[in-house]
Amino acid sequence: MNPPDPVPLSLINDFLYCDRRAALKVIEGVRGTNVHTVVGDSVHDQTDVSGYETVKGVTLLRALPVWSERLGLNGKCDIVERHPNGSLVPVEYKKGRRRRFDNDDAQLCAQAMCLEEMFGVDVPRGAIFHARSKRRREVEFTEDLRRLSEEAVEALHRLIEENSLPRAVHKPQCSECSLFDHCLPEISSVPSTLAQAAREVFDTSG
Repeated sequence: MNPPDPVPLSLINDFLYCDRRAALKVIEGVRGTNVHTVVGDSVHDQTDVSGYETVKGVTLLRALPVWSERLGLNGKCDIVERHPNGSLVPVEYKKGRRRRFDNDDAQLCAQAMCLEEMFGVDVPRGAIFHARSKRRREVEFTEDLRRLSEEAVEALHRLIEENSLPRAVHKPQCSECSLFDHCLPEISSVPSTLAQAAREVFDTSG
């Protein structure tokens, strides 16, 4: 039996934010654009070109491809810092102000686990740079965070294997999602029994 296709690292963030969003992207191939994605793309412009530079003895590896056969993951790190002692520190760029979100931290932690598998070193911490506030937030890769990342990857593989969209859960933040017009959460979150009743009310065939 062939191993499943690798899951993109970025989908971990999507999945923990909303499993339906992740499914729309990976199963139906839906992509959307709004002001948040445009700002996010501009933030990543400086990290999307592969290369490296050395600043104060620290080598900055930009857009470094990473993968994990164990987890079935692939993607790239915005920046990986290689310090003089040989330690590696992944750094993820985010557009917003300095705030902690589990989905951001889990995505970064998954990058660290890829680096550990690839280079045979421990990667105990990383950082997220928040562009809006121009502040860096250190992230420790605890056992709980590693477990969250691995469970999200396992759930993503199951989601892809089942090949079906989860029902929407309409939340206030849905209106900020770039896939709002594709997801239609106000409609798709309606219980199936209510949707069937509505169809029967408006059915004029009888």
